[in-house]
Amino acid sequence: MDALPPNSVQLSPTDEENGVVDVNLDAGALFVLKSRGSWWHCGYHLTTAIVSPALLTLPFTLSLLGWFAGLFWLIFACFLTFYSYNLLSVVLEHHAKHGQRQLRFRDMAKDILGPRWGKYYVGPLQVALCYGGVVAYTLLGGQILHLVYLLFNPSGAMKLFNFFIMFGVVVLVLGQIPSFHSLRHINLVSLVLCLAYSVCVTIGSIYIGNSHKSSSKHYSINGAEQNRIFNALYSISIIASSYACGVLPEIQATLAPPVQGKMLKGLCMCYSVVVFTFFSVAISGYWAFGNQAKGTLLSNFIDNQKKPILPTWFLFITYFFTMLQVTAVTVVYLQPSNEILENKFANPNMGEYSFRNMLPRLITRSISVVIATVLAAMLPFFGDIMALFGAFACIPLNFILPMVFYNVTFKPSKNSVAFWGNTIIAVVSTILAVVGAIAAVRQMFLHAKEYHLFPNV
Repeated sequence: MDALPPNSVQLSPTDEENGVVDVNLDAGALFVLKSRGSWWHCGYHLTTAIVSPALLTLPFTLSLLGWFAGLFWLIFACFLTFYSYNLLSVVLEHHAKHGQRQLRFRDMAKDILGPRWGKYYVGPLQVALCYGGVVAYTLLGGQILHLVYLLFNPSGAMKLFNFFIMFGVVVLVLGQIPSFHSLRHINLVSLVLCLAYSVCVTIGSIYIGNSHKSSSKHYSINGAEQNRIFNALYSISIIASSYACGVLPEIQATLAPPVQGKMLKGLCMCYSVVVFTFFSVAISGYWAFGNQAKGTLLSNFIDNQKKPILPTWFLFITYFFTMLQVTAVTVVYLQPSNEILENKFANPNMGEYSFRNMLPRLITRSISVVIATVLAAMLPFFGDIMALFGAFACIPLNFILPMVFYNVTFKPSKNSVAFWGNTIIAVVSTILAVVGAIAAVRQMFLHAKEYHLFPNV
């Protein structure tokens, strides 16, 4: 047998037909990325990874772009990410069909572009994106818990960091679930929850937009021309991060072989939910609040005197659904770091639930969640963090690398539409990533005077 990269799996046709994949695997792949799921499970995982409460920032992005440009980028990013994720899936299926199944993003880069690409670029970039997502969603979960508290106790004395700790404890417990595949039932509930809170938010926006409580709506873009340009780039980064899925190869790794065609079905399931939730929230929220849409739409449901505009019971349901779903999203984005920790500290030759493997799993995953919780409490500015991650991590992983992987793997003719289409997308995305990162950093500098460690915002 030829030498294989240590993170890839070579299967005989018989093995693949019979679903035998647990051979020559390291502990991370063996325990965290079990290949036992169906395309339904894949759809649940994809939906949880993509349709998150980050979509509540979309009315704000439309306020920086306006109706035409905002909807254009929203639709364009929807089609482009579906195309991009399908390309990734096709590349993964191609290698699996030829007996070498790649289970992780870094495996793809290592096998397709070379070992250094996987070790020094794609691997660290994915971990930064996903762990950054854990921090950002811990931040959001704590803020939502705080909103629930203030809803019933407006003059309460509890500080924001207390709610980060509460949310972190829940994530710490769920983070001990050993494998990605084990999250399938949680992610099914997550799919239902994202539909539920999107409906609630849409109804709330329409109600406020039609009520006497609504202020006059303006759809003009505020600011000087230079600020408008930077704000537009900043908002494009947020849109990119909203559609981001930094764990697609790991999700496809949970599929039981043979994998051909299953991922496309999961993507179709996921994007049916994406279209409904993203566009209903973005359009209704921007219509209701215009250029006064805030960084997260939930903030628009509270007036300047900190009083709820919607009925308290309705806001509580909306907050509750959102908080539960963001918990599931946070656990999904823990999986890449969990896989690395498992690979480092677990023994693949001993049982998954042996004391030898359970003790380091408990310790390392707990430390990982504690660090994310502390970082979230230190830097509670969700919109700026999402924009920065969208620029320097989401765009390369979701808009650039899939095009490169496809062109290098299949080597389409340089006269073909596929080659030039993928090349143009990769080049334009690279430019957007650089400019978007500059815009995001600029926005953080503008907000620097509001920053201090562990603020009670």
